[in-house]
Amino acid sequence: QLSCLVEMVILHGIPNDLDSYPEDLLLFLSPSDYAATGSCRQYFARIGKANLPLLLRESSQRKQLLVEALVCLKIPDTQINMENAEILGHLVCDLGGEYIRSSGGNLLKQLSQCESFLPDQEEAIRSVISSGNTTFGPPVAWSAFTLDELSGLIPVLGHNILQKIPK
Repeated sequence: QLSCLVEMVILHGIPNDLDSYPEDLLLFLSPSDYAATGSCRQYFARIGKANLPLLLRESSQRKQLLVEALVCLKIPDTQINMENAEILGHLVCDLGGEYIRSSGGNLLKQLSQCESFLPDQEEAIRSVISSGNTTFGPPVAWSAFTLDELSGLIPVLGHNILQKIPK
């Protein structure tokens, strides 16, 4: 339905008010379509807030969005800073374990909003959290607030990490 709606919206050219349309609609536009109304950073900041599961995880369209986002944000390697993590939003759910490890705790907040993880992502999340080198600190220092912030990651943590969290 959304892809049909996009066709109708752009039938007579790209409208100048694309920011007034829902983020989910933008999933079916390309960054080059959006370029007439804003920057690619602005586009991906909106895409990062969209309901990404509308596109299948392994779909070429979803993979292409991530590739284009990394190019737009000029991320040359696997390390992503906090600012870019916020722009990527839900797109971080598709980053491989090497990105999660290299970025330290910068991705944890966004990762906690993901619906599911691949095994290498889960392993990387546990590795980053176990290191304690995150803004949340080591699990032994976590509070109820920390658990609330990372609630989406709790199923991934595993017994070794969970037993270190204070009651």
